[in-house]
Amino acid sequence: MSEEKKEEKNFKSGFVVLVGRSNVGKSTLLNSLVGTKVSITTPKPQTTRQAIQGVLHDERGQIIFVDTPGIFKKVNDRLTAKLTERAKRAMKGVDVVLYVVDPTREIGEEERLIFRLVKNLSIPKILVVNKIDIKDIPYKEDYQEWQDEFDGYLEISALKRKNLKPLIDLIFKYLPKGKPFYPQYQFTSLSNEFWVAELIREKVFLVTGEEIPYKTKVEVEEIALRDNGLLYIKAFIITSEKRHKKMLIGKGGRKIKEIGHLARKELEQVMNKKIYLDLEVKLEKQWQDYLED
Repeated sequence: MSEEKKEEKNFKSGFVVLVGRSNVGKSTLLNSLVGTKVSITTPKPQTTRQAIQGVLHDERGQIIFVDTPGIFKKVNDRLTAKLTERAKRAMKGVDVVLYVVDPTREIGEEERLIFRLVKNLSIPKILVVNKIDIKDIPYKEDYQEWQDEFDGYLEISALKRKNLKPLIDLIFKYLPKGKPFYPQYQFTSLSNEFWVAELIREKVFLVTGEEIPYKTKVEVEEIALRDNGLLYIKAFIITSEKRHKKMLIGKGGRKIKEIGHLARKELEQVMNKKIYLDLEVKLEKQWQDYLED
């Protein structure tokens, strides 16, 4: 048998879902594992709204990571309810589960709910204790007591990229043999429009106050390369409240300019092109009702 045929026969591929409470570092871990930014990250909870796929290419095979919204026990609004349901659905039909926990936060009702959900799954489960780069971690031992319920256990730092190789090795141990799902050059399942919209939404989270980001979404209407080589992007920040529209624009348009500046700067770095970002704020009362299920 040729070396190429042997490699093909031993090739592994599969889907690995990242689950956990909101803001435990799932999106940072996804980006670190894939090696490029495919999921937005902010210090605020509920940043991720979709099950986002990032692809890791390795000589042993291909891992498709699925980042999910955080799971909430208390569902206070329609958005939270939809995000929690999406996270639960993402655990179905996958090959491995990475249950990511934050040992700086006490185990509470929400964490125990997710633990029970993951514990009862019949597929390989890996408990990933994140943020071990932080000094004086108060609750690490509490999470260590759970490790016997899992097929694997690792302490990592997604931010500092510590212990990611052993984590990838462990995942490959449990992945089934199969053909690649994506070509070698592709690192995410996201469309350009969705990825750009997410990046702009990340800047909304970073620039605005506590309440506003959760009352907004971003839609990209157009991405077009102009004759002069400039990449034109037309996008809308959509909010359901008049007062939030006013706050997003800011006095003299300062807030919208700051959001646009930060987004354009990062887009230019990633795409290696000069970009004209045409950004507006739009009022749409019931946008939360039309989130894709």
